[in-house]
Amino acid sequence: MNNLAILHIQEIRKMNDEELGKKLSDLKKELMKANAQIAQGTVPEKPGRIKEIKRTIARIKTIKKERGALK
Repeated sequence: MNNLAILHIQEIRKMNDEELGKKLSDLKKELMKANAQIAQGTVPEKPGRIKEIKRTIARIKTIKKERGALK
């Protein structure tokens, strides 16, 4: 799960809608875990990763919207 967020736009465009959906749910789970750590008062292992996860989620949602698959 370490390299989930490091997805470039070209890699995302090559994925089909099913793969995008799975990747999106995985990233959301990872973001939720990181936010829970912050809420508990602990520092996440990689604080900069939160920003990258959010950006990747936005990229995936953008591609899905372009394809008309976002519900």
